[in-house]
Amino acid sequence: MKSDVETLSPTRVKLTVEVPYEELQPSFDAAAQRIAKQVSIPGFRKGKVPARVIEQRFGRAAILEEAVNDALPKAYESALTEHGIVPLSRPEIDLGELEDGQALTFSAEVDIRPDFDVPGYDGLTITVGNAEVTEADIDEQLDGLRGRFATLKEVDRAGADGDVLLVDISGMTAEEDPVEDLSGTALSYELGTDGMLPGFDDAVRGAAKGETRTFEFTPQNGDWAGVPLTVTVVVQAVRERELPALDDDFAQLASEFDTVGELREDLSTRLMRMKRLEQAAEARSKVVDALMESVDIPLPEALIAAEVEAHFEDGHDSGEEHRREVEESTRENLKSQFILDKIAETEELTVGETELSAWLIQQAPRYGMSPDAFAKALVEAGQVPMAMQDIRRAKALALALEKATITDADGNAVDMSALRADMTEAFAEG
Repeated sequence: MKSDVETLSPTRVKLTVEVPYEELQPSFDAAAQRIAKQVSIPGFRKGKVPARVIEQRFGRAAILEEAVNDALPKAYESALTEHGIVPLSRPEIDLGELEDGQALTFSAEVDIRPDFDVPGYDGLTITVGNAEVTEADIDEQLDGLRGRFATLKEVDRAGADGDVLLVDISGMTAEEDPVEDLSGTALSYELGTDGMLPGFDDAVRGAAKGETRTFEFTPQNGDWAGVPLTVTVVVQAVRERELPALDDDFAQLASEFDTVGELREDLSTRLMRMKRLEQAAEARSKVVDALMESVDIPLPEALIAAEVEAHFEDGHDSGEEHRREVEESTRENLKSQFILDKIAETEELTVGETELSAWLIQQAPRYGMSPDAFAKALVEAGQVPMAMQDIRRAKALALALEKATITDADGNAVDMSALRADMTEAFAEG
């Protein structure tokens, strides 16, 4: 087999491949066997029909086409390996004229990662926010905890944010046809959470028991996408939360601690851990930003366009601004992947079985699966290489973080090893 590569752009190449006719014989044999398994010919057992009979019955062209379907992918993969090309997209194949007795020739255009120098990631200086826990932070957590044990008391006044309303809701079109999807009775809703329809909170805020409010709502998707609807809300009751007293009895009810002081101390510890995790997330984000700013990389436009179109396959396209946001996000993600892959290659990072197992244990709950079931699903879907690639990129970013100098806003050094311990403990606690 002979192959050549032509650079069409920094992100796209064209492979030209020629497979001599004599090297196609294994593919001809495999083609005849596959056809034999699919047909029934009197006098022969299925799958045992000789190649010459297959050729007589279906013609040489059928075997030739099947042989090419077998040989071409193998030749393409061999050419990629020969020239050290890592494709980013499906190839665009241009198959030469098929003639019996002649070599198989074809060309393949494919997007590739551009060649660039790895950005400097030694000595990056990053500043992150302080990890501080205030009394107000602890009070906020305590109020949230008390809210879980609050009781609801009906009040005779206008509804305000934080109140829990009991409402009936209905919707109709301009022609006064009812909309079943916007119909409900005795719905309990906390005002101010913006958890209902857009415009609902503004319309109902200030309404008392027995009052009716209406507002306009135009769905962005679904059966009524783009259709202006009128929504009517009847307030059946306004209820406010009564929080339990913050005392030792409450601490014993809501936690494993005997006193409010012990509960506050535990909340302070947990909050500090969360603050440190926030520092770690901020550090990761800023290191990626610094790496992104340090190098200019041409990106494969065809691949970006294809990923943007794939994003909108479900039809939820809310306009040009949304499309531009998706395209920009796609560009940033692709560029960061290129950089992390380059660092991983430069540092010769690998992924071991222990790391893959830890990743499976961490990711499986997100899909509601056991690690074993998740691993099996990845294998069946052919996604294991992608998982390994993600882990390798994470290791590359971790390496860049280790080499960076990270301080908080007050100039104090941030210990990333301590942050990793917090992350591990937080994961163990779920």
